[in-house]
Amino acid sequence: MFDVLVIGAGHAGIEACMAASRMNKKTCIVTLNIDMAGSMPCNPSIGGPAKGIVVREIDALGGLMPIVADKTALQFKMLNTTKGPGVWSMRVQSDKEAYKKEMKKVLLNTPNLTVIEKAVHSVLIEDGKAKGVLCTDGTKIESKTVVLTTGTYMTSTILRGHTATSSGPEDQITVNTLSQSLRDAGIKTFRLKTGTPARVLTDSIDFSKTEPQPGTNEFLRFSQTTKKEDVLPFEQQSVCHLIYTQPETHKIINEHLTDSAMYSGLVKGVGPRYCPSIEDKLVRFADKERHQLFLEPESKSLDTTYIQGFSTSMPIEVQEKMVHSLPGLENCVIKKYAYAIEYDAIDPLQMKPSMENKIVENLFTAGQVNGTSGYEEAAGQGLMAGANAALKIDGKEPFVLRRDEAYIGVMIDDLTTKGTNEPYRLLTSRAEYRLLLRHDNAEQRLLKKGYEIGLVSEQRYQNFVKEQEEIEKAKEQLSEVHIKPSQQVDEYLQNLGFESLSRGCSELELIKRPKVTIKGLSSITGVEFDDEINKAIEIEVKYKGYIDKAKRDAQHLQKMDEVRLPKDLDYEHMDNLSLEARQKLSQIQPMTLGQASRISGINPSDIAILAIYMKK
Repeated sequence: MFDVLVIGAGHAGIEACMAASRMNKKTCIVTLNIDMAGSMPCNPSIGGPAKGIVVREIDALGGLMPIVADKTALQFKMLNTTKGPGVWSMRVQSDKEAYKKEMKKVLLNTPNLTVIEKAVHSVLIEDGKAKGVLCTDGTKIESKTVVLTTGTYMTSTILRGHTATSSGPEDQITVNTLSQSLRDAGIKTFRLKTGTPARVLTDSIDFSKTEPQPGTNEFLRFSQTTKKEDVLPFEQQSVCHLIYTQPETHKIINEHLTDSAMYSGLVKGVGPRYCPSIEDKLVRFADKERHQLFLEPESKSLDTTYIQGFSTSMPIEVQEKMVHSLPGLENCVIKKYAYAIEYDAIDPLQMKPSMENKIVENLFTAGQVNGTSGYEEAAGQGLMAGANAALKIDGKEPFVLRRDEAYIGVMIDDLTTKGTNEPYRLLTSRAEYRLLLRHDNAEQRLLKKGYEIGLVSEQRYQNFVKEQEEIEKAKEQLSEVHIKPSQQVDEYLQNLGFESLSRGCSELELIKRPKVTIKGLSSITGVEFDDEINKAIEIEVKYKGYIDKAKRDAQHLQKMDEVRLPKDLDYEHMDNLSLEARQKLSQIQPMTLGQASRISGINPSDIAILAIYMKK
């Protein structure tokens, strides 16, 4: 008998089983093929806008993805640096083969974790509770809790042109019985679609016709535990390349639209709005003359390049013409053809904020099976599901993050209050408190929470406490450094576009000005700290007014989320509630007044009535 049983070893499953095992639970992960653990069937990268901050949050909660992403990265890049820190985000180009090997190695050597290679036929459910799984070979594996992280493997179908093939991603098998066992228990499922571009032989590309896209030449990392010597030096990092679709590309696609699985009527599932296929882009953005594409290396051990932004479900013979119409790819050899994939997902409105299913007790779900897209979204959910499964066993309160605490909190709140009918992708625009949810402050926001529930080690926590003390000491030192008007100071300020200093002030006050930095003033003051301390202080000081306002706004949300709503509240017979509010509240059964206020179709007047009712 296991405490926590995880189905699937994708990005969600890995974080779920690692979280549960770190919390000293007897954990099992069941996977079709351990060699595919942490597989990247789509883009070979980790991070990006909003997503990169999720990876930082996973690190602050003791997760594995950021550590392995750093260790196996081919290129590091910080995005949006010309904008404010609320949208800074890191992305790494990953060595997808090295990433899988490292994940397999960690899983097979983690205490409290058993790895079993089998296909799961169905979830064992008795009296409305998950009790384990039944495998296709007849083996029963019993467990107190089950975490379902099957990704795109439930009743999945590969689509190209007019052809549909029952298969999982990357020629792996699919399981056709699992989702039916969930439906039999009353869980709703629906079809979603995603896709992936072709891979071409790197040696067959003419890179002279492309625009090089190097990484960022500074020490970057997802995990605070990563040391400089652990990552690939900048001069050894890979370079990605930018190209654009051509008029001929558009002509070929438009002539063959009805051959695409998407437009031939073969596709039934809804595809991702923010990562559409190239044919969908041409239809939706018909006025655009060209679309940018990135050529990205997949692995040092492979000779393949990924065409980012060129996802399609066209037949193979059409794909040949499409790819060869692109600059630098006129004579390239296609190693793997693009495809679309349809699969079963679970209605996330049937999920509690703790990731536990509302219909079947002790069943937790995470990742693409919840209707999301992206490795990072999956990993964040997996970590939360694994942690909450462990807490459920101990009879403790669930671990739920608010919208002002983490992008992970934003994502789970969106899923459980609004649901989704398309693959959900995290965007910075989804977070109303994004200035609080920054790349640089993930540890300050979450590490203590992770430590308190057993996700973060004592040593890691003590290191963090020490680092925070160093930052406070540095701020105190800067407040005591008095800068007087002088020729040297005037020249520094004038070079940045400021007038001369009219009066003396502390260095802490002076760095409030844009472009004024601790490092820039060091030749005048003789005071400097390491780059991370400098950056932490500068962001806090320069954006203090905005950050304080965001915190005040978030306090209102926090107060509403502190008002718990009883599970058995009869919304249908509550006087003065609108008809839509009664239906939505009865369906979703929000846990707090704050969650109720964020449900689509719930008006402020409905919330006022609920608030009055709760006071009574």
